[in-house]
Amino acid sequence: MSRLPVSIAIIASNEEANLRVCLASVRDWASEIVVVVNDCRDGTVAVAREAGAVVLENPWTDYATQKNHALDACAQPWILAMDADEEVSPPLLDELSRFIAHAGPDQWGAEIPRCTRLLGRWIRHGEWYPDRVLRLVRRGAGRWGGDPYHTIIQPIRPAKRAVRLRSDLLHHGYPDIRSYVSRLNRQADYFARHHRASGRVAAAWVAAGRAAWRFLRSYLLRLGFLDGFPGLFVATTAAYSCFIRYARLYENLLPSRPVASKHVGDT
Repeated sequence: MSRLPVSIAIIASNEEANLRVCLASVRDWASEIVVVVNDCRDGTVAVAREAGAVVLENPWTDYATQKNHALDACAQPWILAMDADEEVSPPLLDELSRFIAHAGPDQWGAEIPRCTRLLGRWIRHGEWYPDRVLRLVRRGAGRWGGDPYHTIIQPIRPAKRAVRLRSDLLHHGYPDIRSYVSRLNRQADYFARHHRASGRVAAAWVAAGRAAWRFLRSYLLRLGFLDGFPGLFVATTAAYSCFIRYARLYENLLPSRPVASKHVGDT
């Protein structure tokens, strides 16, 4: 197919395996690929250059800054921002082609549903789907913002709501359960620090009630049970994640105490 007027913007650090799949899904149709790297100790840079990408080294500060550095380096009229563990599906490519061909001057971006693979299954219900992410943006119309764990592209000037596409961006972010669970504590730490400063209360009934609601919403109301055991895992960890965040906030709100000295005979 002819190349679309699209730059692919990716940030990567030690993503050799994921990046190979990601670039294979865009290298034949994108007019430009920009990969911003930092602290790579594997073959990430070599994989990017093999795919014809422009590779830029930039010291790490935070996700939004790094992603904006990639946006700034892109030259095509449209930019598709991707994570190194994502893949453009063939139906999404067809839809991107149609959207770009007919986009009006007031259309600044498009949201794309993201479908995540877990335990050998694509999760299409529950808490994880459709995980709509704004990733296609007209160059110069948006910038990355948000918090350290939930960066989003925001319009630079007031704009109409972004168009919603239907086809999936495929996400290979969790090769095993450990890789997902390891994120929960980091997110809980950020939640506790952020909401302690805002004065949020960590009452027991709030923690229990929110956790129960997250499970019911994911597993029953959003039909997570249709995804089998992976759907149960998603609903259960959504509830656990919610509870542990409030538990960490409760812990952070406790008055600091000196560590008690050991008595003779303590071990």
